Amino acid sequence: MDVSNLIESFAEFAKQKNIDRPTMIRILEDVFRNMIRKKYTTDDNFDIIINADKGDLEIYRIREIVDDESEDIWDHDKISLSEAQKIEPDFEVGEEVSEQVDIEHFGRRAVTTARQTLMQKVKDLEKDILYQKYKDIVGEIITGEVYQVLSKEVLLIDAEGNEISVPRGEQIPKDRYRKGENVRAIVHKVEMVNGNPKIILSRTSPVFLERLFEQEVPEVYDGLITIKKVVREPGERAKVAVESYDDRIDPVGACVGMKGSRIHAIVRELQNENIDVINYTENLELYIQRALSPAKITSIKIDKDNGRVSVYLKPDQVSLAIGKGGLNIKLASRLVGYEIDVFRELAEGQEEEDVDLDEFSDEIEAWVLDELKRIGLDTAKSVLNLNKEELVRRTDLEEETVESVLGVLKKEFE
Repeated sequence: MDVSNLIESFAEFAKQKNIDRPTMIRILEDVFRNMIRKKYTTDDNFDIIINADKGDLEIYRIREIVDDESEDIWDHDKISLSEAQKIEPDFEVGEEVSEQVDIEHFGRRAVTTARQTLMQKVKDLEKDILYQKYKDIVGEIITGEVYQVLSKEVLLIDAEGNEISVPRGEQIPKDRYRKGENVRAIVHKVEMVNGNPKIILSRTSPVFLERLFEQEVPEVYDGLITIKKVVREPGERAKVAVESYDDRIDPVGACVGMKGSRIHAIVRELQNENIDVINYTENLELYIQRALSPAKITSIKIDKDNGRVSVYLKPDQVSLAIGKGGLNIKLASRLVGYEIDVFRELAEGQEEEDVDLDEFSDEIEAWVLDELKRIGLDTAKSVLNLNKEELVRRTDLEEETVESVLGVLKKEFE
């Protein structure tokens, strides 16, 4: 029963995992105290001395000597005078006996159980170390190597060989993963699932974009520029509000970099996500105008009680404000914290203007617009004046495509 090897192997493991010495000794002591309790019911009169480096273990049972006729003779921490004198003839009543208990005294089964318990403690400790390590860096960027691509998640391996996961919902839709390549993401959350730590990464979180700015823009990392808010549609578009407390620093210019050098690195990492960097301001009207860029706003009405904003624009600015698939206005609303309603502004007595078909190039594919123009339709109203059947008959467009086009054009005049 080589207990020394068991202790030495545990000590070696503890060093590899940077477990402090008091914790290592406490774990070893707990295991052997459990062994003592199984044999003697209690361990409160036992001392354990462990030298982990050498694998030495000494167990001492401490008892008070009482007279052979004493009523206390059966107490766990008492020993009769006659029994004590077998250990040392000079012992007297009232003295304390410290008797070394050999490990073999507990039996092979007890030592085997202790070995199994210690191995389980090692596994539990590894899990706890991993959990705490990642719990402390939630929100930070790490790099992992792809080792398995599954339908619901991509599994990565970190520098220490631990398994970490990027679930489908935390992947940028345009991401494509290949085994062996490195992937950057933030630690999104850490959970215990059936007693095992589950480390979940994210590439879609706004925090990931914020951390990328910290890596690429020294002024953000140094705190000279503050990122006030980030909103994203991962892989499509993002808006980032920034502010500088130093009047000499242009926060937007610093984040974009010379000829876009700084922001291009971030855009590439995010699969060509279009990033709008906006100068933050406490002036809500101005903030809304900047959030809806590149559209130029004519006037704004803010209803703070209902959390809504009515924005009025010239007809040619409406599609710019809304953006492809309504993405620009959606992100602007999230950035400023108000629901934004867009209205086309018309001069008094003026009928609603027609809109050139080219204004819908963000929402309708170019070849579809070209097909409509081929039959002489170059404005929204000229298309809407024809019914679906007529459009299908006169063009080479499918019925579903025509329905989609009519839906987009009708929204323009709602």
